[in-house]
Amino acid sequence: MSQDSAAVPDPARKLAARRRREIVAVLLFSGGPIFESSIPLSVFGIDRQDAGVPRYRLLVCAGEDAPLRTTGGLELSAPYGLEAIARAGTVVVPAWRSITQAPPPAALDALRRAHEEGARIVGLCTGAFVLAAAGLLDGRPATTHWMYAPTLAKRYPSVHVDPRELFVDDGDVLTSAGTAAGIDLCLHIVRTDHGADAANALARRLVVPPRRTAADLGHQRYLDRSLPEEIGADPLAEVVAWALEHLHEQFDVETLAARAYMSRRTFDRRFRSLTGSAPLQWLITQRVLQAQRLLETSDYSVDEVAGRCGFRSPVALRGHFRRQLGASPAAYRAAYRARRPQNGAPEGALRTERSERAALGAGAGAGGERFAAVAGHGHGAAAALATAEGGEHTPQADTYAARLPEAPVGRGAGRPVLPSQRERPVG
Repeated sequence: MSQDSAAVPDPARKLAARRRREIVAVLLFSGGPIFESSIPLSVFGIDRQDAGVPRYRLLVCAGEDAPLRTTGGLELSAPYGLEAIARAGTVVVPAWRSITQAPPPAALDALRRAHEEGARIVGLCTGAFVLAAAGLLDGRPATTHWMYAPTLAKRYPSVHVDPRELFVDDGDVLTSAGTAAGIDLCLHIVRTDHGADAANALARRLVVPPRRTAADLGHQRYLDRSLPEEIGADPLAEVVAWALEHLHEQFDVETLAARAYMSRRTFDRRFRSLTGSAPLQWLITQRVLQAQRLLETSDYSVDEVAGRCGFRSPVALRGHFRRQLGASPAAYRAAYRARRPQNGAPEGALRTERSERAALGAGAGAGGERFAAVAGHGHGAAAALATAEGGEHTPQADTYAARLPEAPVGRGAGRPVLPSQRERPVG
């Protein structure tokens, strides 16, 4: 689930008697970035009872033999080892040094044991790879830094990777996106444990927003190329490169399969194993990304943008753009220009924007264009998406691109977003 609809832990999974809910163990590894590692140390390791923040007891644990080297060649010496995790009610993995390396087996065993005994397990940023290696994310929703989301989806296909959330709370297992999102998740944990007042007091001390959601950052959601870093060594890389260079042309997955000298079924299977998503959904995502760029950098009308991105009609562009970015193309351009004014835009393009904004029903407030969240999830939406594109849709358990959320859900759904709000952190 997203940060706006946190799951409730299974009441049948009680915390083992030797563990304490107020004890938080932070698992550090050599090579981990110091910024991410410091986040849970700052949130859970400092006594702020004078500010109304209940105290946690922090155990900093080495996940492998010392010394632990971190950013800039610094060496850390953790006061505890893996044995101390047995006392913790919450275990945090703030980062992992390399998404291409396997975590130490002893650390994975300790995490599995902690989870079996009812502890809450948290992975910040690339820490999600450690949780996935331990099997704790199997069949669960999770997130990580957008750069590494395709690799996580490919390597662990049973994990439902959602790179557009700041954090995902699935009850007893939680994950967050990039660096700043780790702060959001830690504040969420404090809020879950001790209420909004405690979390707000802590946020004031840290001088950060008390509660951010993906809805708050809607118009700055980032669409990357949705490809794992290892694709360069695969024979399909040439076909992918061709597709990215010819997005302005109208071609379908059958065309890509033919260029790869494969049947459609074989191509689908190979593409999914490489990228973690279905080729049709990947292609649509790339076209939406190209439309996003053109809306930001050109004065083409929405109809012209649709043609230059390979969509068969402006209606198809508008539908896909809304589903993936939560706003119409014209509303996105208006919000982008409100942040980065561009003089000399053609009056025809401005008229198109005004007419489409009026159709939104969201209106423009004193702070600028507001986005309206789009409701509806599941195979029905995916089928409509494929139909609008002129392609075919087969129900599949996509783990990455086809599972990207169409709109924020839960308490944040439908909340208007102002262009002046913060951009989504990516680092």
